Amino acid sequence: ISKGPGNSKSAKSTAVPPGPPVYLDLVYIPNHSNSKNVDVEFFKRVRSSYYVVSGNDSAAEEPSRAVLDSLLEGKAQWDSNMQVTLIPTHDSEVMREWYQETHEKQQDLNIMVLASSSTVVMQDESFPACKIEL
Repeated sequence: ISKGPGNSKSAKSTAVPPGPPVYLDLVYIPNHSNSKNVDVEFFKRVRSSYYVVSGNDSAAEEPSRAVLDSLLEGKAQWDSNMQVTLIPTHDSEVMREWYQETHEKQQDLNIMVLASSSTVVMQDESFPACKIEL
């Protein structure tokens, strides 16, 4: 049996490896914002001006409330209070509840949920963004 890199099974880790923060302009939160893949460490390390939050499947817990809460906790540990814009791709019950329940903390951390009638343009592709209405 060969034990080369392609044949060995390694334990899947959901934690972001240690290291300095990475600064990006736009981050698409992986796997429909599922908490199995994104945690507080992700937001402590992957710092972006814009995060796209997809997912509209409450049965699969997407987007995950834990991921949205991790954004708040991770951003609170940044050494700057740069503005962060959250871009939800769907209007979901989870997003609405999170938005209402954490609105004050979002303001304290300089996090804004993108307004309605907005369009995200990426290279040759554009798509509408939604606003969480109260």
